[in-house]
Amino acid sequence: MPETMLLIQMAVLLLVIGAFAGVLAGLLGVGGGIVLVPAFFYAFQTLGYGGDQLMQMCLATSLATIIVTSVRSVMSHHKKGAVDWGILKSWAPGIVVGAIVGMFVVAGLRSTTLQAIFGVLALVVGLYMGFGRSEWRLGQAMPMGLLRAVLSPLMGFLSVLMGIGGGSFGVPMMSLYNTPIHRAVATAAGFGVVIAVPSVIGFLFVDLDPAKKPPLTIGAVNLGAFVLVIAMTLLTAPLGARLAHAMDPKPLKRVFAVFLVLVALNMLRKAFWG
Repeated sequence: MPETMLLIQMAVLLLVIGAFAGVLAGLLGVGGGIVLVPAFFYAFQTLGYGGDQLMQMCLATSLATIIVTSVRSVMSHHKKGAVDWGILKSWAPGIVVGAIVGMFVVAGLRSTTLQAIFGVLALVVGLYMGFGRSEWRLGQAMPMGLLRAVLSPLMGFLSVLMGIGGGSFGVPMMSLYNTPIHRAVATAAGFGVVIAVPSVIGFLFVDLDPAKKPPLTIGAVNLGAFVLVIAMTLLTAPLGARLAHAMDPKPLKRVFAVFLVLVALNMLRKAFWG
C-alpha cells in the first residue's frame, strides 16, 4: 500500500509540473526544460529519490520531453514558413557534437556538481531575460567559419548540462545576430531536436543505482515522468498561447526572470550547503 501511495503522489506531482511547464512555454515562449529540471529535482527528492545521480535523471528526462515538444513546435512553425532551415542545417552538426560531449560529461559528474552548473547557467539566463534588450546586437548575420565552429558545439554542450532545448541559448544568440524574433524562436525549436535526440539516446544507456531510482526508469530517463509531463504540456501549452495573445507577456517575462533567478540561487545553495 505505501508503494501505491508513493506512485500516486509521484503521478500527481508530475501532472502539476507538466501543466505548469506547458502554460509557461505557451505564455512566455520559454523552453519547458528550464522549469522541468528544478521541478523534477524537488519532486523526486521530496518523494525520497536522492543520491549522487539524481540530477542525471532530471536532465535526461527533461531532454526526453524536449524531443516531443520541439518536433511538434518545428512542424507548427514550418507550416507558417518561420523556420530558417539554412541556419538550422549549418549549425546542427556542431550542436550534435556538443550535445554528445555534454551527455558524457553529465554521466560522469556528481549530482551536486550538476546542481551548481545548472544554478550558474540558470542565473545567467534569468538575468538576460530580466535585463536583456531586443535591440542589442553582436553582428548583422549569424556567425560562420571558426566562430560558428566554436559556438555551435558550445550551445549543444551547455544545453545538455542544463537539460534544456534550444530556446534559452539559441533565441538570445540569434537575436543578438540580427535574426527576427519569430524566426529565432522557430529555428531554436529545431536546435532543441538536434540537442535532445542524440543526448537522450546516450542517456538510455547510463547506469543509475537501482536502489535510488524511481519505477519506470530506463537508463537515466524516467518514462513515467516523460509520459505524464508530455500529456499535460500538450494540453496546457495552447492555453498559455491564448493567454499570451490576451495580455502583454513582457511584464510576465520579467516576473518569470525573478522566479528563475530565485530557483537558480536555491539550486546553488543546495549544491554548496545542502
